[in-house]
Amino acid sequence: MAGVEPPVVAVVGPTATGKSDLGLDLAERLGGEVVNADAMQLYRGMDIGTAKLSLAKRRGVPHHQLDVLDVSEDASVARYQREGRQDLADIASRGARAVVVGGSGLYVRALLDRMHFPGTEPEVRGRLEERAERFGTRHLHDELARLDPAAALAIGPANTRRIVRALEVIELTGQPYTANLPEQVYEVPAVQIGLDCDRDVLDARVERRVDRMWEQGLVEETLGLLARGMGRTAARAVGYAEVLAMIRGETDEAATRAAIVASTRRLARKQMTWFGRDPRVHWLDARDPHVVDRALDAVAQAEATTAAPGAADEASRGRRTLGS
Repeated sequence: MAGVEPPVVAVVGPTATGKSDLGLDLAERLGGEVVNADAMQLYRGMDIGTAKLSLAKRRGVPHHQLDVLDVSEDASVARYQREGRQDLADIASRGARAVVVGGSGLYVRALLDRMHFPGTEPEVRGRLEERAERFGTRHLHDELARLDPAAALAIGPANTRRIVRALEVIELTGQPYTANLPEQVYEVPAVQIGLDCDRDVLDARVERRVDRMWEQGLVEETLGLLARGMGRTAARAVGYAEVLAMIRGETDEAATRAAIVASTRRLARKQMTWFGRDPRVHWLDARDPHVVDRALDAVAQAEATTAAPGAADEASRGRRTLGS
């Protein structure tokens, strides 16, 4: 149908499945530009620990939302949504195709889905953080369970930052935190390609990735970032948090490497759970030698769906899926 923009392509799924490579392949085939959706790759200097593609490995494909934050800053999903959507609009204005690549589920949803962000109130947040420090995170999690049981189930009792944010939103809006979570309704027409593979294979990939990061200088990179003043968000990133513990003398090298492997595997499973709940994701086997062609087939099917009269609304609600 004339005048209908082709859907944004998003490559999602667990870490270490090859999303960056597939994103580049699709961008080259579709005349696209990549928009990063990995929260930690937003940070300048966090390269080795996030497996960020170097400029030389980007094959000349323009990349956006990389290296836009200093490590002293806290990442903001609301800011990412605002700036990332501007990138999508700019890419479309150039007649190019946006290819979103990343495994940070909330960032992908914020970029593509109908999602609104309640404001923040430093006084409220400061008071909640003080209570967490004084009485423990479990105390706040129990309060969240009373006010919004669904949110408490979704947010682990050790995740202080998200618990504080949930309670802040509840206090500011008078609504459950879950009422402000994204709907599975596309604000930006898109097709999501999910990469996954056998758990044992993924675990082995994770272990090899950690070995490479260590050899490439993850410890030295972390020391350099520490000297620049790492903020809370950057310091909690998988890989960096474990190295920082070693720098403080809390663990030795062997234990640190094992901890990074374990944390990365847990992250991969959390990512799979997040994206696995979305029926709109078209899942592909990361080991399939024809994965690029299969992804292009999914994109073509999504384009046909978007162009069909009256089909766009159904697709955006997740009623029409490409498979799972």
